[in-house]
Amino acid sequence: MAEKIDFPIRINRFLALQGLATRRSADGLIEQGLVFIDGKKAKLGDKVMSIDTKVEIRKDKKQPVKMFTYVAYYKPRGIITHSPQENESEIKDISPFPDLFPMGRLDKASEGLILLTDDGRVTERLLHPRFAHEKEYLVTVREKVLPQSRMTLEAGIESEGETLFAKKVQILGPHTLTIILTEGKKHQIRRMLDAVHLTVEKLVRTRIMGIHLGALKPGQSRTLKGSARASFLKSIDLKENA
Repeated sequence: MAEKIDFPIRINRFLALQGLATRRSADGLIEQGLVFIDGKKAKLGDKVMSIDTKVEIRKDKKQPVKMFTYVAYYKPRGIITHSPQENESEIKDISPFPDLFPMGRLDKASEGLILLTDDGRVTERLLHPRFAHEKEYLVTVREKVLPQSRMTLEAGIESEGETLFAKKVQILGPHTLTIILTEGKKHQIRRMLDAVHLTVEKLVRTRIMGIHLGALKPGQSRTLKGSARASFLKSIDLKENA
């Protein structure tokens, strides 16, 4: 759900909340003379006064329309999301998309789905806690999973001064469970399972919102196209080619 807008609001923030541009790119559009408020060319610092104010971005016909790329990628175990240390490899070192950046993190010992893009607008809408997007994980543990573990994880546990919740936990077998989160605290699943005396052997992220890992294998990827692309953008309140 998009953030509620309180008027009056600066034009660059308004465009960002509408999913039309990042604040920085909005300033660029304004400087190029492509943003209009009630038919008048906007200036940096101008404000949108109410929901009834007409705001337009008029395309510069001299410039090609930017087509952003969105990729579902299977991060292999042992690979860093970004900012590797000595003797470590990061996603851009091994993926076929070195110019795309990962949305969020997946720790070195974990594997599975991560989204890659060149669309800076996605960052806040995908990662900010207020949007509460679901992420699903398939976890294999060393010890036997007890039925009461599910209730404890869903009720929330205290760890390092934080309360960590699972939206839903399903026990699939003696050593296997799925966990759905709507937040992304550092090493959250490992910390939660440690609190109920379960040791993670394998952790795979299988879903981010409506995007599934599917048949991808480690190191493989697929570009979001057609209905999958449209559904993804709609789910985070962004408009195509804005």
